[in-house]
Amino acid sequence: MNTTTSAVTDSRELDMPSKSWLSGVDLPVFFISGGLLVLFAAFALYDIELVSSWVNTAFAGSTRLFGAYWQVLLLLTFLIGLVLAIGRTGGVVMGGTDTPDISTFQWISIIMCTLLAGGGVFWAAAEPMAHFTSPPPLFAGDGAVTGTVEAAYNALAQSFMHWGFLAWAILGSLTGIIFMYLHYEKGLPLKPRTLLYPVLGDRVMKGPLGAIVDSCCVLAVVAGTVGPIGFLGLQVSFGLEKLFGIPNTYLTQVIILVGLIGLYTLSAVSGVTRGIQILSRANVILAVALMAFILVMGPTGFIVDGYLQSFGIYVSEFIPMATFRADTGWLDWWTVFFWGWFLGYGPLMAMFVARISRGRTIREMILLISVVAPVITCFWFTIVGGAGLSFELDNPGVISEPFSGFNLPAALMAITEQLPLGFLISLLFLVLTTIFVATTGDSMTYAVSMVMTGTDHPQSSVRVFWGIIMGVMAALLISIGSGGISALQSFIVVTAVPVSLILLPSLWVAPKIARQMAREQGL
Repeated sequence: MNTTTSAVTDSRELDMPSKSWLSGVDLPVFFISGGLLVLFAAFALYDIELVSSWVNTAFAGSTRLFGAYWQVLLLLTFLIGLVLAIGRTGGVVMGGTDTPDISTFQWISIIMCTLLAGGGVFWAAAEPMAHFTSPPPLFAGDGAVTGTVEAAYNALAQSFMHWGFLAWAILGSLTGIIFMYLHYEKGLPLKPRTLLYPVLGDRVMKGPLGAIVDSCCVLAVVAGTVGPIGFLGLQVSFGLEKLFGIPNTYLTQVIILVGLIGLYTLSAVSGVTRGIQILSRANVILAVALMAFILVMGPTGFIVDGYLQSFGIYVSEFIPMATFRADTGWLDWWTVFFWGWFLGYGPLMAMFVARISRGRTIREMILLISVVAPVITCFWFTIVGGAGLSFELDNPGVISEPFSGFNLPAALMAITEQLPLGFLISLLFLVLTTIFVATTGDSMTYAVSMVMTGTDHPQSSVRVFWGIIMGVMAALLISIGSGGISALQSFIVVTAVPVSLILLPSLWVAPKIARQMAREQGL
């Protein structure tokens, strides 16, 4: 096997800026995906109500026709991945090298920060409270009364379903295996169309079909990333007004976005082994410090009991929650929405996972993505959201009233204000949220640039362009008001439809590749 060192990677990434701006760029994919994004933003600025109407109609059709399919797709992806990790295929070393490019701590940090993203902070505070005040239909009829400890445990369990095993598995477990083999072992480009090569062959690698596949995946992931970027502007602006009295205006939001764009674009340009690692390390250290503080100084007993009880409910009700179809109205705006969001990230996240996981075994990669990371994520949700539930149980209305109207920024600030050193903790959570979104922005900027060039070392000019365009899109949409971001969130689900079809063959292609590699490596 050929060993690739970090030093070689660094030098290759440093050489990239010397290339011309569009050197090696797949122009059809660039113009299709970029053009559609510009059209969406332009129409939204022209008539947001009309765009919202179109998007909501498409959203309703997408969830009705594909909701059940998405539930089955995610469940099978998780289960098949576990089988591959546990069996003899788990020992397969991927990526054409037996020496990992980056350290285990950095590898775990980048994956946790990139895949959990800023949404893990927004929703960790808000989703448990939403399910607490309005119990999910699966739990509404089991005798648990709203406002009780049992209702709080059920609320956390439902949040675990949306951010746990299934959500993580679709982001790179089976698809990561395919990319690692076909790119590093067989030399195929690092593009979403490569996922379909085992099924369609050269037809998808050349010509319009491949361009359409890549464009759909870029469109989905940019839509999914612009949302958190835009929402961060709203979140931090809200927090700065509450903490420092700085007016929560569009100008403030734009200034925040400009700073964020600069941060994650510089990180993406510096490469995986520099800026992305540095941001991820800082993110993990700050997140762990805040978790430890809340665990020790917050409602410790409730957090520990809540995690154990809620995780027990999550595991025991795993299949009923994963296959729940009794209330499609509720399902469309919760589970199916989240599944659409995560599916849209699937191919490009898998590309990024493949880029940073060279030298790892199938067992290491799948267990980290599909098991370890979800367990940590659920604990994070219990720390943040569980603390909020405990405060609400002790003093009804203290969290739910600021949260009323689904005000996600207010939910987070209401929770942090109840803690000792509330001002400092609130400020640190704003910093943490910013870094979380920045790590998603830089990794997705890098991944989109890989799609445009087909290489895992895209030139800096392409990274800069996509980093800026995502920030500009966010600024345009929040200028419209809440309707802009809401339309984009529904649009995310619509873009997930073609992406979910692209991911389907991984259910049988990944096991086939894993078995073949096991034979080649004598396992």
